[in-house]
Amino acid sequence: MSMPNSLTHRTLSAAIADRLREAILGGAHRTGTQLRQDALAADFGVSRIPVREALFQLEAEGLVQIEPHKGAVVTGLSMAEVDDVFYLRALLEGRLLADSIPRLTDSDFADIDGARDAFDRMVATGDIAHAGGLNAELHMAFYAGARLPKTTAIVAGLLQTSDRYTRLQLSSTKGLVKAGREHRELAALCRKRDVPAAMALLVAHIEAVRTDLLGVLKRTPELLADDRVSRGSRPKR
Repeated sequence: MSMPNSLTHRTLSAAIADRLREAILGGAHRTGTQLRQDALAADFGVSRIPVREALFQLEAEGLVQIEPHKGAVVTGLSMAEVDDVFYLRALLEGRLLADSIPRLTDSDFADIDGARDAFDRMVATGDIAHAGGLNAELHMAFYAGARLPKTTAIVAGLLQTSDRYTRLQLSSTKGLVKAGREHRELAALCRKRDVPAAMALLVAHIEAVRTDLLGVLKRTPELLADDRVSRGSRPKR
């Protein structure tokens, strides 16, 4: 698992963060797992500096929590975070889509089709290892025409935060098939430049995922972090 010594600390820390993120999202490092800097540095064949920087990045993403005397500990899933993140996604992605649709080009639709085909291949094989990334790539393809850079950056971050939740929601065949069907319907509405219908479908799609996830987490409390009860209700529309 050693890393090339010629890489800079910044590049090393990013590469280590990528590997650790994938291990956490894939379930190799489960909730409560302690990630020790010394052990990770030895595994990756690097000093502790890029490992520490990688762990700080993962803490910023909410995947680990750095605790006194324990170091980095893999965080549990959070109902409060699901409620918050998916509410914001529905709010901001709807705005992005409305701004994007009138400016989508043939090239943009080709990218949408490519991302959708990749998602559909994943559905066909049932291999959800990259479900969150493929879902995020497809959603961002729909927003290629938007001229809202701040909102786009926030949404990209929210999609990354919701990666492991998306994998959980898509872990069933029913969830995969439903998501694939709704993505195809959304692409068709975008081609028709039907902004109101496309926005309504997108918001319903995101809110349905939120509802499904909260139901899964209620049935599997062992997956939850200590803040296992949502601390606040979602703002009313």
